[in-house]
Amino acid sequence: MIPRRRVLGAPLLGLAAHLAPRAVWAQSAPKTLRFIPQADLRSIDPIWTTAYVTRNFGYLVFDTLFALDKDLKPQPQMVDGWTASGDKLSHKFTLRDGLKWHDGQPVRAADCVASIARWAKRDPFGQKMAEAVGSMTADNDKSFTIALKAPFPLLLEALGKLSSNVPFMMPERLAKTDAFQQIPEAVGSGPFKFVKEEWVPGNKAVFVKNADYVPRKEPPSLAAGGKVAKVDRVEWVYIPDTATAAAALSAGEADWYEQPPQDILPAFASNKDIKVAITDPFGSIGVLRFNHLLPPFDNPKMREAVLNLVDQKDYMHAVAGDEKYWKACAAIFVCNTPLASDAGADALVKGPNLDKAKALIKEAGYKGERIVLLSATDQPIVQNQALVTTEALRKAGLNVDMQTMDWGTLITRRASKEPIDKGGWNLFHTWTAAPDMLSPAVNNPLRSSGDKAWFGWPNAPKLEELIDAWFKAPDATAQKKIADDIQVEAYTNEVPYVPTGQFVIPTAYRKNLEGIIIAPVAFLWNVEKT
Repeated sequence: MIPRRRVLGAPLLGLAAHLAPRAVWAQSAPKTLRFIPQADLRSIDPIWTTAYVTRNFGYLVFDTLFALDKDLKPQPQMVDGWTASGDKLSHKFTLRDGLKWHDGQPVRAADCVASIARWAKRDPFGQKMAEAVGSMTADNDKSFTIALKAPFPLLLEALGKLSSNVPFMMPERLAKTDAFQQIPEAVGSGPFKFVKEEWVPGNKAVFVKNADYVPRKEPPSLAAGGKVAKVDRVEWVYIPDTATAAAALSAGEADWYEQPPQDILPAFASNKDIKVAITDPFGSIGVLRFNHLLPPFDNPKMREAVLNLVDQKDYMHAVAGDEKYWKACAAIFVCNTPLASDAGADALVKGPNLDKAKALIKEAGYKGERIVLLSATDQPIVQNQALVTTEALRKAGLNVDMQTMDWGTLITRRASKEPIDKGGWNLFHTWTAAPDMLSPAVNNPLRSSGDKAWFGWPNAPKLEELIDAWFKAPDATAQKKIADDIQVEAYTNEVPYVPTGQFVIPTAYRKNLEGIIIAPVAFLWNVEKT
């Protein structure tokens, strides 16, 4: 194998000619946007999985009732208008004119009711909303009513949730699919249509402009406003080898490389046609996730032991390199935000304590059982975290089996609850956009509702009671106090996951692209090639 740094020293055009598959990078019209996504598209169901590559797919194909603007405020998207009763228990929503599914059928209120119901079965924010809902009914084809059993002040924020799981609207026939089974096809009402016939998993996904889409008239703002498709065709081409991907961008065979790893960025410095930029204003949080169902991490002492082995600086140097791109952050709810705190986070703030970790491991009764850590070699953020974890756990005497695969396989395998000898797992790494962690309403890894919880399935009634109390808090001061209590409970008793640091991810694109939206998601509307 040629070391990556030596490959990057080669003339990039020659490298592209040698390595990039020419059939993939076919010559295309200027109205084609060629995009290298962060991962391979394996699932087309953004309700079934929280994987960001599928979320991004969802934003191209589907649409939402509401969407968050740059101030993280919900704005109408598919909705034209809405009213609430004086007691805030009845909310009526009317759809915009001209909404059509990609198969030509009109979008109906019944479609939206079924879509909300399916989303609420999988998403923790949706589950909390559903607890307050008495009924959802289609009044006619254009309007529906949500009747609440108790006030739920965050109703619009829930319906406009920015990131995984996003409450995308689907035709009723798809939305009635069991929430724990994947939809068989992707028929949305969004600005692009998915060309299923050209989808080659492991290689390519194609989207074409939806000529029937009627954008809102407001300018784009984060996920809100007008979604104007300014290219006729979008080609996602998955290139797992990062040097090859960099070469394709440098040679003009790709227009946008979503997440180039840090050690690739110097290759773009001398290319006047490429811009490296930070387009995510919020950043991301690294995550080390436990499987709470299987030994040894069904034992909270073992999870606490791992917490005492984590040095966020090691993770962030591995993930983001230059310190201008990262910082250590012990806050469950993201540093420098209203709910940020160090409460209960002594283990992360003070740094690793190997002696304490070994004592906890002994107390837990660990006997050298194999620990399966899933990693993805095509995701440097995941792989680099996994390498740091493997070294730290082995130093503490744990028997770590790091199993590597591609990200598409990992996000499928992490859904398994089988034992280790039948393909199960104990640990995996991922990262989460900061807006997905800002509060108990959206922090999926924090939720501890057993089988309803995110992959890893923690079951912590006290933590759930505190989260429920946060939703019912009368004001921001009370919410902040409860958020601190939640963090103390999470770190001192439960440890549902371990944050490994806060960082930003640069993106790279050809300078002839205009209109890229500043957002934590790579939205491809409003982007044009000049």
